[in-house]
Amino acid sequence: MTSKLVTSLLRLVLISMLAVLLFFPERLKISFSYPFHGLFDNAYIRFAKGVVLFLFLYDLLRIFYYNIVKNPKAPKWLINVATLFVPLLVLLVFLEMVFMTISQSHEGNSTLASKIWFERYWSPVNEKGYRDEDHADSLGKTKVMVIGDSFAAGHGIKNVEDRFSNVLAQKLGDKYEVYNLGVSGSDTRDEYERFEKYGVKPDWMVLQYFPNDIEKAARDGGVVPQGFEPYSDVPGPTRPLFARSYLLNYIYWQLPHGNFAPYQDYAKRVYTDTTILNSHIRDLSRFVDYSKKNNVRLFVVIFPFSHNFEKTKMYTQPVETYFAQQQVPILEVSSVTKDLDPKDRIVGRNDAHASPLVNQRVGDALYKMLSANATAKADTMR
Repeated sequence: MTSKLVTSLLRLVLISMLAVLLFFPERLKISFSYPFHGLFDNAYIRFAKGVVLFLFLYDLLRIFYYNIVKNPKAPKWLINVATLFVPLLVLLVFLEMVFMTISQSHEGNSTLASKIWFERYWSPVNEKGYRDEDHADSLGKTKVMVIGDSFAAGHGIKNVEDRFSNVLAQKLGDKYEVYNLGVSGSDTRDEYERFEKYGVKPDWMVLQYFPNDIEKAARDGGVVPQGFEPYSDVPGPTRPLFARSYLLNYIYWQLPHGNFAPYQDYAKRVYTDTTILNSHIRDLSRFVDYSKKNNVRLFVVIFPFSHNFEKTKMYTQPVETYFAQQQVPILEVSSVTKDLDPKDRIVGRNDAHASPLVNQRVGDALYKMLSANATAKADTMR
């Protein structure tokens, strides 16, 4: 009996050390490197974590069975304590294993469930790292390039065919090649630099815009948004647990954290600051200048804050005015989705990105806009 206890305890110690290595690698100054590290939660590493937890449960129950259940000499108080806490610990570890399989998209991909979501649904990814097909055969086709941030990339959209650029591609047909250069977290300046680096000259260009695209220009002007610091509202010693435990992390992010009001104040400030706004307009003008110089038709799609269309328009009015002055057609997403219930505009309770229904409407409206422009251009050439 004693030998079984000693060997099981020794295995528990070794398994616990392996669990710390897998769940808290930063504590040991270890990092795991794999494609899209930081975006994806690698399935093989999760599997290894699950195996470690299973082995932990096995030896825990082995100790409980041989040293409590089958031991007639075990003190009664120890039996009572073990009978209370061992099943509870088994339940918690089992739930941890279950939540290692649950995915949920999240606004900023800051949750473990969100990283599982990306690992599971973020496809296809082409050779240039975009969530898009490789475009090997575009000869003789009209090239349409969609450029933007997470809304263009389809954050929260499980099936890429539900994304507005794919809806547009399906409607345009085989004579058109639609490229998607959407990257989560991108801003106007980054978008143009990526477009230049991509090295493909489009016939039509669709610039997807969101009110946070001004952030880099604002940062240059010394204004930085005050965001919520994850886990700052839980006791310090427990923060690593909430950050690394799939169960605790999921529960934590189901509760409200932070406040959107500071960002609204930030947006109001930067869009009314002449210096910052002029810098941002200069960034946007690079797209306009390129389109004029290279005879590329430019279109702009403006996505609003899903919960407040009115304030979004108030913030972005100077941007709309600039594009209107440059005779750039604008599609305001709010104009084709204002009849929708707010919950139907977003992909989920923790993710305010545009829902498949919104993407469908945007794709439809964009198709009509591009088709009308093509018809008008054909008429002028007759």
